[in-house]
Amino acid sequence: MFRGHAEAKIDAKGRLKVPSVFLRPLQERYGPDIFTTSLRGDCAWIYPLRIWEQVEESYGRLPGSNTRLRDYLRRTSYFGQQSRLDSQGRLMVPGRLRKWAGIDGEVVLFGKRDHLEVWNLKRIEEEIEANPFTDEDLDALTRDLAALDANGSRDG
Repeated sequence: MFRGHAEAKIDAKGRLKVPSVFLRPLQERYGPDIFTTSLRGDCAWIYPLRIWEQVEESYGRLPGSNTRLRDYLRRTSYFGQQSRLDSQGRLMVPGRLRKWAGIDGEVVLFGKRDHLEVWNLKRIEEEIEANPFTDEDLDALTRDLAALDANGSRDG
C-alpha cells in the first residue's frame, strides 16, 4: 500500500523520478517493471506490473462482448505503456498521456492502495479548491462504510 503524496518533476525527456517515499516500497515489494496508464487522461496511474496483471486477470472474467470492458481496455491501452524503472528510479511516462494530463514539469504523486497517481500540480490544486470535501461528503462516506460492515463485505 502506498500512502501520502510527494512532489516531483518530469524531465524534458518525459522521465519521472519516483520520489524515495514511493520508490523503496515499489522496488522492494514489486520490482522494476511498471505499467503506466489512465482511464480519462486527466492523470497517470503507475501500477507495478504484477498488480496491473491482476487487474487484467480480474477483468478477463468478463465476456469480450461487454461494452464497458471494451471501452475500459481501449482507453487504458491508448494511454498505457509498460516500462521499467531505471537504475536512478526513473520511469518513462507515455507522451500521449503526458500531453492529455498536462504532466510535464512539476507534478504531485498520490499513494493509492496498489498504485500511484500522478497529477499536474496546478491542475490538482485547482480541482481540490473547486470541489471541497464537505461534512456531508464525510457523513455519506461514513454511512457507506457502515453499510459495508453490516453486510460483511468490506474489502480489507
